[in-house]
Amino acid sequence: MRGVVAAIAALAVGAPTLIVLTAPPVARHRPPRAVAQRIVSKAELPPVEPVAFQDLDPADARAFNASVPFVDGPNPAARPFNFPGDDIQRARAVDCMAAAVLYEAGDDPAGQRAVAQVVINRVRHPAFPKTICGVVFQGSERSTGCQFTFTCDDALVRHRWLDAQWARARQVATAALSGAVDKPVGYATHYHTDWVVPYWQSSLDKIAAVNTHLFFRWTGWWGTPPAFNRHVSADEPVIAALAAYSDAHKGAITLATHEDLYIDPIAAATPLPSALASEENSFLLTLDTKRISPEGFAQLAARTCGDQPYCKVMAWADKARTPAALPLQPAQIQAMAFSYLRDRASGFEKALWNCTEFRRADPSQCMKQQIYVPTGRSAESFRLEALPGAVRAPPVATVPELAGVRRKADAPSAKATLIAEGR
Repeated sequence: MRGVVAAIAALAVGAPTLIVLTAPPVARHRPPRAVAQRIVSKAELPPVEPVAFQDLDPADARAFNASVPFVDGPNPAARPFNFPGDDIQRARAVDCMAAAVLYEAGDDPAGQRAVAQVVINRVRHPAFPKTICGVVFQGSERSTGCQFTFTCDDALVRHRWLDAQWARARQVATAALSGAVDKPVGYATHYHTDWVVPYWQSSLDKIAAVNTHLFFRWTGWWGTPPAFNRHVSADEPVIAALAAYSDAHKGAITLATHEDLYIDPIAAATPLPSALASEENSFLLTLDTKRISPEGFAQLAARTCGDQPYCKVMAWADKARTPAALPLQPAQIQAMAFSYLRDRASGFEKALWNCTEFRRADPSQCMKQQIYVPTGRSAESFRLEALPGAVRAPPVATVPELAGVRRKADAPSAKATLIAEGR
């Protein structure tokens, strides 16, 4: 009996002791440290603070963030933004933006659009760099202090997204750089996920929430629309960290020698048309100019032609003006928005835009008015090889023609044949 009592006593003392010794440590609940809000006057530029987080348990951070009210008053949508650069500069900007939205918001279109709007807002604000890539990779040369954490924590090396996910991110990026606006984000210049509390948070106005991200703008004048008035530069830098993902960031390149360079994700995903029944190497297209950028026209044409060594693509911006068959009438030629001709046997490939509708920085990319003059032969002897959708011209006619065309006598037949320079 005494042994039983002793065993019970030992158990009563030993069991609690064992529990205390083996139990996990009690989590310390630290209250967030409030930072006094300071409204920066218009006379000074607000500082861009390094990203630093308070040492909080995620649950505590969420509880604190939920207790912070949204600011009262209007939250105006940002103005549409249209990237001002050329094809190569745009390609660099698109891929920098795509990396930002993908690594910051994941494969989530709503979150990506919100992040893209913040990047646009920053590039317009004088407190930040004035290029898209400059904003995204600000501070990336330091192990701490970068503005977007994926740029300095080796995320680009540690985690690779699927090609389809990159394509969707580039679609969001292209839209943001072509005038799309994410209205709920307004003029936010900062954001964070709801399970962290950065030190700068209490000094800004909380204006929106998108999924798990909270968005903030500066207080006072620096958070109002007039503050976002900076002239944006199109001189996008080459970002070495993106070289594995982007042809545009591999160094000095030109689109002329890199036909497969990513330009427009809409063009990359647009269903391809069928060739004409009468000519298997000719295509007549209607361009969705509201969704596909002018830079994407050539990408869509190259996809349409596939591996064909000889191919002609003719495109119009208005479906009502798009012909159903060849030959083309003069009015249809005049209304043509874009043309593409490939002739690999002659080493020729050329894309041209109707620059009255789609301005190009390089005049050689513009269709031009070409007058055909007879050379002693009848109109029946003229062949417009350089114009996609060859049509017979009257003795004197004015139609849009490939830039840089010249007339050359065909020695065996003495026919006047239009050929492109360099062929």
